[in-house]
Amino acid sequence: MDLTGKGALVTGGASGIGAAAVRRLAAAGARVAVADRDEAAAQELAGEVGGIALGGDVAEPERMPAHVAAAEHAFGGLDVVLLNAGVTAGQSGVEDLDVAGYRRIVGVNVDHVVFGLAAAVPALRRAGGGQVIATASLAGLVPMPGDALYTMTKHAVVGYVRAAAPVLAADGIRVNAVCPGFADTPLIARARPQFGDFPLLTAEDVADAIETVLDRGEPGECWFVQPGREAAPYGFRGVPGPAGAPRPPDVTWSDH
Repeated sequence: MDLTGKGALVTGGASGIGAAAVRRLAAAGARVAVADRDEAAAQELAGEVGGIALGGDVAEPERMPAHVAAAEHAFGGLDVVLLNAGVTAGQSGVEDLDVAGYRRIVGVNVDHVVFGLAAAVPALRRAGGGQVIATASLAGLVPMPGDALYTMTKHAVVGYVRAAAPVLAADGIRVNAVCPGFADTPLIARARPQFGDFPLLTAEDVADAIETVLDRGEPGECWFVQPGREAAPYGFRGVPGPAGAPRPPDVTWSDH
């Protein structure tokens, strides 16, 4: 992977999968903006890789446009965006619904991806095209009954990526998702003892998959990442349409 002279932005970039991806992008020659709520950790990693640090909460509507603008200004262009920030719900979301916690997980896991893609598209167009990868989860492909809210948010990311990708492909902007299984990162730190001998991914395993997607992913693919298996695009089954009906039209909804 040769990203010499390219500008990149990674959210949730100061630890776990994000930090592994930052180091991988920098090793490939990119200049990287490390965005994280933990600004001190972001500054430390940015110093290590010769990038810049961006602090703040990516769930806030104004944060992602500011991050994109800062990265584009610092690097003279933006070519790769990894929308990686994510949180768990800490509740089932079925019987014990805490509204503040619900708003938080939707804000980080869903809103930040939407805000991030919308903010990145003009910058990527100015660069002549580029790539966006959203970190979803295996919970975006199959249900995780113990965490319905997390499952909901990651399904939303997968659906958003699949629907947005064809719209942007004509502009040379490739949008994909990576869908890791359980990874040994700070996200599961409190629950780590519960996994026992269950095989877990490392952050480097997921960074490997991200590198592969950047190299040869096709628009709209959602790549599963599992321990001991080669990462690959998930094969979605088509939903049967009305009997004898032609392909449905592309519809843009409007309330006007």
